[in-house]
Amino acid sequence: MRDFAAIDFETANGERSSVCSVGVVIVRDGKIVESFYSLIQPEPNYYSYWCQRVHGLGHDDTDNAPIFPDVWALIEPKISGLPLVAHNARFDEGCLKAVFRAYQMDYPDYVFLDTLRASRHMLRHLPNHQLQTVAAACGYELENHHNALADAKACACIACELL
Repeated sequence: MRDFAAIDFETANGERSSVCSVGVVIVRDGKIVESFYSLIQPEPNYYSYWCQRVHGLGHDDTDNAPIFPDVWALIEPKISGLPLVAHNARFDEGCLKAVFRAYQMDYPDYVFLDTLRASRHMLRHLPNHQLQTVAAACGYELENHHNALADAKACACIACELL
């Protein structure tokens, strides 16, 4: 697979619709050609202690950020016609579907591919299949884990190797 968009969401709380940041990496002909990152006002707009501990984002970061439909209007043309790739795609696809529902937006049937599943199948020897472990096995050093753009870049690197 040579053309795709790697995507990663971070959430503010336990609700999948509470996306508070998104990272997207566009890959064409096996090379990263574009990346996009945005903070997002979460819906519902509150932060759980545990989510904040994971990614470090809070109200100070997102109170003046755009809402999801405005951010998605910027992303959608970039990913048009491309399959979406995520590490643990069930989570990211679930977030995307939930936030589309929260804003009563029509959800296109995006094709999602999962680098977590692929790594479990193709890299069975790894001690675990966490994003940073799989990225390292594919020759990519993930820095700033749980930053949506950093995670999307790691996912893109894994997808170029495994998919």
